[in-house]
Amino acid sequence: MLLTLLAGTAIAIILLRDLFAAAMLSGIFSLLSASLFVILDAVDVAFTEAAVGAGISTMLVLATLTLTRVQEKASSPHFQMVPFLVVVLTGATLIFATLDMPGFGDPDAPIHHHVAPRYIEESPHEIGIPNMVTSVLASYRGFDTFGETTVILTAAIGVLLLLGRVNKHHVPGRPQPSATDQEDST
Repeated sequence: MLLTLLAGTAIAIILLRDLFAAAMLSGIFSLLSASLFVILDAVDVAFTEAAVGAGISTMLVLATLTLTRVQEKASSPHFQMVPFLVVVLTGATLIFATLDMPGFGDPDAPIHHHVAPRYIEESPHEIGIPNMVTSVLASYRGFDTFGETTVILTAAIGVLLLLGRVNKHHVPGRPQPSATDQEDST
């Protein structure tokens, strides 16, 4: 059911020309993705998807829409072959790459023979935290988490800098006054 809702939402986003409606549907798509992650027992990923995908991203898109037009510019009516071929080739490559992956829950997967046993046996002694999940997230993945946080902070600063450069007196659709007009008014 969730996959059907995700596919339907994605198709609706593609077909819409109203950018506000597309932004709202993108937020709904993120919430549906978060629900799917919960069903797959990836609650941490679901929480991140809900916070970043449905929350922050939707707010940034809506803030951007206040600075732009509400309707998408009409594109050429003919079918564009190059973007379609790029999407098909990328999708085919990704599907082909999944053929090398071990089956879901396969006990012979490499992770069950190398990584997981080391975490189970060594983390209480190396880290000193009795909870194995906490030790993996807080210590082993600490640099990864720090990197992710740095990327998000850098992206937020970049967006704030871009939004801060907007002329606050400019109304979309009206021409901006020239420098001589501004000097005459002072």
